[in-house]
Amino acid sequence: MTDQFPPSSRYARIETATWTGRDGRPVVYLRRRFVPAPESLATAGTHVVGQGDRVDTIAAQHIGDPEQFWRVCDGNGVLQPSEVTEVVGRRVRIPLPEGMPGGPDHE
Repeated sequence: MTDQFPPSSRYARIETATWTGRDGRPVVYLRRRFVPAPESLATAGTHVVGQGDRVDTIAAQHIGDPEQFWRVCDGNGVLQPSEVTEVVGRRVRIPLPEGMPGGPDHE
């Protein structure tokens, strides 16, 4: 894991690895982040997409931090943030953080 990212970053829990170049210099890089399966995340609530909604504004409203838009994407199985809000009226899951038990779908 790296401390180069704030705890709320999607990269905060990603391990680093080191590759050695031909010149012998080590190059530190982040290992790949695997997106969790949406069903592995407990649901904290839902949001119905309205006209003009953006995934960052949904994250700000429900999570309290627009930079955690990626949690909304993870909870809905989308890789492109714009997919979350492309259909007005869509019910969007607001997930709890990965590894956190609870929510209505675990009762």
